[in-house]
Amino acid sequence: MRSSILAPPAAPTTTPGAFLTWGARLQWRTLVGGLVFGVIWMTAIALVPWAIGRGLDAGVVHDDPGALLRWALILTGLSVLVGGGGAARHWFAVENWLSGAFRTIVVADEAITTRGQEIGRQLPTGDVVSIASNDMEKIGGVYDVTARFSGAIVSYVVVAVLLLRQSVVTGLVVLIGSPVLLALLSLIIKPLQARQAAQREEAGRLTTLGTDTVAGLRILRGIGGEREFVGRYAAQSQRVRRAGVRVAGYQAALDASQTLLPGLFVVLVVWIGARSVIAGELTPGELVAFYGYATFMSFPLRTVTEMVDKFIRFRVAAGKVQGLLRIESDHPARPAGAPVPVDGDVVDPESGARMPSGRLTGIVSTRPEESAALAARLGRVGVESAVTLGGIPLADMPIDHVRAHVLVNDPDSRLFHGTVREQLSAGRTVPDAHLVEAVDAAWARDVLLAQAAGLDGIVEEKGRGFSGGQRQRLGLARALAIDPPVLVLIEPTSAVDAHTEARIGASLAQERRGRTTVVATVSPLLLTHTDHVVLLVDGVAVAEGRHADLVREHAAYRSIVLRGGDDE
Repeated sequence: MRSSILAPPAAPTTTPGAFLTWGARLQWRTLVGGLVFGVIWMTAIALVPWAIGRGLDAGVVHDDPGALLRWALILTGLSVLVGGGGAARHWFAVENWLSGAFRTIVVADEAITTRGQEIGRQLPTGDVVSIASNDMEKIGGVYDVTARFSGAIVSYVVVAVLLLRQSVVTGLVVLIGSPVLLALLSLIIKPLQARQAAQREEAGRLTTLGTDTVAGLRILRGIGGEREFVGRYAAQSQRVRRAGVRVAGYQAALDASQTLLPGLFVVLVVWIGARSVIAGELTPGELVAFYGYATFMSFPLRTVTEMVDKFIRFRVAAGKVQGLLRIESDHPARPAGAPVPVDGDVVDPESGARMPSGRLTGIVSTRPEESAALAARLGRVGVESAVTLGGIPLADMPIDHVRAHVLVNDPDSRLFHGTVREQLSAGRTVPDAHLVEAVDAAWARDVLLAQAAGLDGIVEEKGRGFSGGQRQRLGLARALAIDPPVLVLIEPTSAVDAHTEARIGASLAQERRGRTTVVATVSPLLLTHTDHVVLLVDGVAVAEGRHADLVREHAAYRSIVLRGGDDE
């Protein structure tokens, strides 16, 4: 069961019904457990009026103390079943709710981590955030109610049979009247579902607006735009409120039916039972049992109504999750037998650039975006790539192999909340000694020393407690700690001073000796330590060689590099 939550198979993206069935197959054991105890629990409750009625007739009306004791013991046994079955049913219900909810988070997280760029282009941030904050609860809710729903159906049949045995008219009223009254709910279900979907859309837009505002708060304050965004947020909040009000009317009608429908049954069944007693067709004990049945019937009917409500919410939430899962990756899966080289020259046919295996290669361009585009192709990051590794196109390799062998580190290194150790190891098991070595190679020891707990020090979200240079050096240290066969660095020292930059260049060459490393930069302090440099002009490699030779012999290269600072 736990493994199905942590690593579930691919979820269907066709219909909410298929999504529901998929989840049920993965947790069928707990669903069956909940069903069994739900039936025991609610059927025991249904039989309590029967035991009371029989005890009254046999023990009180006929003045039989033995019969009264016997039915009292039966009633006690039913009470034990109600208590024990209810506790077990509740345990399974909570397990089912948690399994359904957290499985939703797992499949959504898997989609986001593997297709994050594609999802970001097609879905607002708010829609994605709402899956974890709202939709997962609604998906788990439908699995939660299954135990009570199964008990409601079985107990309804049991009570109907008991009523038919004692009064055919009353039994038929229950059997026929309940489905008819519940069918009236269809007048509420469809408009309620449509309004809930509209509310979900508006709430997602509000979440997106909030996250965008928070992310750009510093810029907003700089340009005095707080009032504008406060107004936009207030307007969207009102749209969410109005959508909620439109939902409220139908939701109130559905909730009211949970009291109205059972109430009609109580009145109708008691009225028919009272007339039967007057006519001599029922005993006093049977009348008491009839009243108990009528009162009990409110329980399964409310549960059925709740199931309808939960399923409506489930359909809306599952549709949003499936919309996320339907977004296809830019990197389709390759055949299992595709070749997977581990070494060799890296060649980009589009630009003509060649990065020799085991060498530190610098990429210099007249425009920074050209170097960034080449780096994206080298790692198959969000673009189609004709780059080859060891003579085999990256496009023919499984994307997980590419990710394991080629790491692209951009200048704006992202840090997340957690310990320094977690930031540097990136989910891998890396010895502390190796982490410290990577920190020293990135000349970030000052960052580590500033943490009282060292590697156990806490990094705030997005590394807010660090300067731009410190974040950049920690990002470089993380890339070095991962130690991929091919490392691509985009302007790794753009936020540090020249003295630190020169030391990073020397330690980078030493740390990555014998492994393929590509550095997109125009800094002579880094290029001095490279083994090979490629010059791009208009995205095409026009020259290559050692840095010192290109500075001396190539005017265009000399102009680009020396414009960035003093020569070596």
